[in-house]
Amino acid sequence: MIGIGGTSLPKAEAADAWAIAAQALGVLGAYQSSLSSILELGNNAQAQIQSQRQDIQQNGIDPNSNDVQVVNRVMRQLVDKGDYVLKANSLPFCWTVNNSKDFNAACYPTNYVSINKALVRGLNLEPDELAAVLAHEMTHGIEQHSAHNYAKAVAQYYGMAFLNMDTGVADWNKLNALANYSIAKNVTLPTEYDADAGGFYIMTSAGFNPGGGAAAMARMARYLTYETQNVLEYQDPDPKLKEQENYNDHPDTDKREQKLAQMMTDYGCGHVTVKDRKDIYIDGEKLLSVDWDGEYDNTLENAYFVAGALAKAFHDYDSPAGWEFRSDGDGNVTCLAKTRVNEALQRFLRTERAGERLQALVTAAYAGESASGARTKMKAAAQARQQALQGEREAVLAANAKFVKKMRENGDTYSDYGQGERALFQMRRVFAARNPENEAENHAIRGRAKAVAGDFTAGLQDLDKAVTMDSKNVYNYLNRADVYHMMGNTEAALADLMQAKEVDKANPYGWLMSAQIYEELGQQAEALANYQEFYRLRPKAFRVIPEEYLSQISDKDYKTLQKEKADARKKYEQQWNKDHKDKKAAEKKSAAKS
Repeated sequence: MIGIGGTSLPKAEAADAWAIAAQALGVLGAYQSSLSSILELGNNAQAQIQSQRQDIQQNGIDPNSNDVQVVNRVMRQLVDKGDYVLKANSLPFCWTVNNSKDFNAACYPTNYVSINKALVRGLNLEPDELAAVLAHEMTHGIEQHSAHNYAKAVAQYYGMAFLNMDTGVADWNKLNALANYSIAKNVTLPTEYDADAGGFYIMTSAGFNPGGGAAAMARMARYLTYETQNVLEYQDPDPKLKEQENYNDHPDTDKREQKLAQMMTDYGCGHVTVKDRKDIYIDGEKLLSVDWDGEYDNTLENAYFVAGALAKAFHDYDSPAGWEFRSDGDGNVTCLAKTRVNEALQRFLRTERAGERLQALVTAAYAGESASGARTKMKAAAQARQQALQGEREAVLAANAKFVKKMRENGDTYSDYGQGERALFQMRRVFAARNPENEAENHAIRGRAKAVAGDFTAGLQDLDKAVTMDSKNVYNYLNRADVYHMMGNTEAALADLMQAKEVDKANPYGWLMSAQIYEELGQQAEALANYQEFYRLRPKAFRVIPEEYLSQISDKDYKTLQKEKADARKKYEQQWNKDHKDKKAAEKKSAAKS
């Protein structure tokens, strides 16, 4: 790697362009502006929904229902049981398993997690390995890495550009190379390590195997070296070639494996380690060796699953009594509950007849903790993490009214898209906040969310309370009218819409909703009158008015709409003809070769 002026950059010592950028005139403003815009995008429920739709449109949905079910179970366990805190300006997680052949997953700034089918298959649908990778992506979202990394990257690039304009120390090609290198090493790379660490604690708190992260890295290394068909994913097995400097913004899988293996050891009070890729040790004493049992050599993964189960037990139980050592009925000693997390451990204890030895090693390990202080150290670290999380929870609860209002607005957007459960998640956050901003409207939006989720009775209770608390807020009537409409009670809906018009005649939604209901009822004259008033208030929104009514309201806008439809149809036909022509040409070329 060549740096400015032809100087070779030392291994792992990227130029500190962030320090340069921070001193460059105007760059701080670029950083703050970029950060603000991405954070705002990330706190927009509509943007999240569009992120998901665009991913599906571009990559499709994994057609294998088993892939989707496995991922859904893992993500649901992480989201519901993992110990983490969403910032006040963050959205709840959502995800899709797409049909991409690239081995990857990504968390958008909106907390939408895109999970490629190739990743799911590449990890053999193994829940603990998937949990490690997906919790890693969740950490990117929780810590808002995308927004901060993008803003820092902008600042680095412009800072170096401004510096170069002033000094002329490098040509633009070298400057771009240095900027890209520095962004990868100084901005993105550190957050990848942070995401590994954050993901580890999310997955373990959710009940997954602490060895899952290291196992995932071991599996990933094999996949990227021996199985991938994508040259851009390939990882050379030659250690010398792997150590060459590159522009990669992800840590080497071997280094990640080592860090995650150490985290597993620390999680289990330092007792459990894996050596020689197959041997499990407790406090330096060998317990057993594992072997491979799959279609490829998965020995190292098995070693981490066995070690992870042991580490989890050492973490969870303060004495050997919690391990429930017992006879397995076949003359061997086993332990712990029969769960998926413990399956590999129990299997190798049986095949290696190592149950009695494990019991002795575990008993000795606990006996030595008073002298070593291992358990005290582990609990102190866990307490520190909990205190940090509690501080983050307090910050969210104390968020100012502006953030709480945005939570409510996002909840209402989820209801607009029929996502009642996600809307209710947002409203639980709103009602927990200490600065509620508008309590009456909070009840109204929660009531609508309950109705969207299918509970009309509870929804109306909230909406009635909203109207009672604030009868001058037009949106309280509009939301209750919407729920009555969902229930099929058009009479009550129209009555609330009439009340909404009396409260605020300039609000267009009362007129639009009335028009739509009258149209459903076949009362065309009333529908037309309400559409006309809606158009008067919002002429630029003419596209939501049905054509048969728009033609009577505005001939000009009706013709505009017809032209737009004709242009769209023409564009579609042209694209279809092009695709059809390209397909025929490809088939002809293929036939000629054969």
